[in-house]
Amino acid sequence: MNRIGIDMGGTKIDCVALSPDGQVVFEKRVPTPRGYEAVVATIAELVKLAGEGSVGIGAPGSESPKTGLWRNSNVQDTQGKPFRRDLEKAIGRPVRMENDANCVALSEALDGAGVGKPIVAFFTVGTALGGGLVVNGKLVHGINAEAGEFGHTPLPWPNESEWPLIQCFCGKKGCAEKYVSGTGLQQDHAKVTGEQKSGKEIVAAARAGNPKAMASLDRLADRFARICANIQTIIDPDVIVVGGGLSELPELVEQLPPRISRYSFSGTAQVPVLRAAFGEKSGVRGAARLWD
Repeated sequence: MNRIGIDMGGTKIDCVALSPDGQVVFEKRVPTPRGYEAVVATIAELVKLAGEGSVGIGAPGSESPKTGLWRNSNVQDTQGKPFRRDLEKAIGRPVRMENDANCVALSEALDGAGVGKPIVAFFTVGTALGGGLVVNGKLVHGINAEAGEFGHTPLPWPNESEWPLIQCFCGKKGCAEKYVSGTGLQQDHAKVTGEQKSGKEIVAAARAGNPKAMASLDRLADRFARICANIQTIIDPDVIVVGGGLSELPELVEQLPPRISRYSFSGTAQVPVLRAAFGEKSGVRGAARLWD
């Protein structure tokens, strides 16, 4: 039986169908429509086009174990809705749903950069900072379904330049994603230099040797190293896998392990840091494998 995966984001919805041996037999991308009913109808239509098979869906946010309602989503149309139940009605099949970062983590742990590793910690560094944890090929959710929300752990060991702590949409201050993300990079660069630049412009300037931009990337890498060292101390994973738009930066992958080591409890801990193998396709592949 084929496995159908849906990866829903704020701007696009991807769908794939994987054959039993993991080959892509159907693939389609459409824009994310406005309005909750339109989102549900669009996903149902994609599944219909993909044909018969199990259905797994990844989306920003997660389902509350207590209420069954979708929560903590940056796609406001789905917030507070019985998302999975409505999708099952529209599709006419059982549906397994996961946070989108968890789907990427699962894909990378099963046959991506973390394959064969017992404990895989995953970070997605893009507009925001997400994460997921896979142990022995299974996603770890925790009793409240909040395991792996690394972006909403506090930035460890903030220095004087990082005070006052930044307000997060979740209601708390100092969340890691306010510092390590595309948005965080832009805001930090503007705060220090007074320059309003996009993340791409900052990276381009750094590569051209601009000292201000280079310093901004260095601060970003230092903060990410602190976050990873904190996770290393708590979980001590076999590998850290990094995905998302900023994962292309060597400062956040190849050059990161020595920084993590310096911030670790022992000061010498070693943890491999690898770039996600499937890039933007990891999420939809992981969604398809939610029935494995």
